[in-house]
Parts: sequence; structure tokens; C-alpha cells
Amino acid sequence: MTTGTPSMGKMNNKKVHIRCRRCGHNSYHVREKRCSYCGFPAPRIRHYNWAKSK
Repeated sequence: MTTGTPSMGKMNNKKVHIRCRRCGHNSYHVREKRCSYCGFPAPRIRHYNWAKSK
């Protein structure tokens, strides 16, 4: 078994994010059980003032 670049090709077959039930974005982390876009299952929708467009 070699290390480095050949081993990196074996890491692309797992799904990290799936579609979120609340916002519909492909941002729900399967193992972490949290949406990176809306924060589901948090009761309030995730938002930050620095992310607002001017």
C-alpha cells in the first residue's frame, strides 16, 4: 500500500453533504447532522451580518 496521491483517489466515494430538508441546499452534513447553510436542526435560521450583500 502506498501513501500520497494514489491514496487520495479512494476518498471521493463518500457523500459528506446531502440535500437539506429545510433550505433545500446540498449542505446537510451527514455525520455532523447539521446544515452548513441554514443551521438545521437549530430552531432559528443561520445568518450572519457579514454575509449580507450590500
